[in-house]
Amino acid sequence: MAASSASYLHSLVAELGEQWPQNRTVNLVFHGHSVPAGYFATPFVDTFNAYPHLLHRRLKERFPFAVLNAIVTAIGGETSERGAARFDEVLGHRPDVLFLDYALNDRRIGLFSSEKAYRAMIDAALKFGTKIILLGPSADKRGLYDSDDRRKLDAQNAQVRALADEYNLGFADVLPLFDAVEVAGDLDLVLSQQNHPNARGHALIADALLRFFPVPALRPSRE
Repeated sequence: MAASSASYLHSLVAELGEQWPQNRTVNLVFHGHSVPAGYFATPFVDTFNAYPHLLHRRLKERFPFAVLNAIVTAIGGETSERGAARFDEVLGHRPDVLFLDYALNDRRIGLFSSEKAYRAMIDAALKFGTKIILLGPSADKRGLYDSDDRRKLDAQNAQVRALADEYNLGFADVLPLFDAVEVAGDLDLVLSQQNHPNARGHALIADALLRFFPVPALRPSRE
């Protein structure tokens, strides 16, 4: 089954609480398509309201002594096949935690090709010693009126979840967060265009990822 968000990064979370000179640089790498790359209403790129930066800021608030890098290797329009082909570039950043976010675009290449590419990246990252968090797809408005497109979105989400279960990786189930907004009101509240979140949508994703970095328990007093 997928790893528990409360414990998957337990050792790393403990390190993030260390102070100099016991601490070290920790690298978070975000690999994927236009959403982690920060595209809002194309061609506008709003880096500082995209979820990699939002998560970085939230983590620095939570872990003020940490030396923490958020490195984005995502490319707009890319699928996991291309992401796997340039994966050496990703490992060159020496990721402590790798966030993989291709499910939205992988509808274009289908489940078989997507699974093959994901497995290649997962196997390489695990061999490198990296912790991995897989993200399900965020929303696409086409799924509201095109049932076939929604089935593809759900199928990608299920496949990513299954890979997290098989490999015991972290899994951020993002799609239901956007569905809840649609049920409660209007999906446009969290989207900047058809398939790109706005700042509120990115905040939903960042909050889901933040759960993997729980506030460490207070150490007992020595007094």
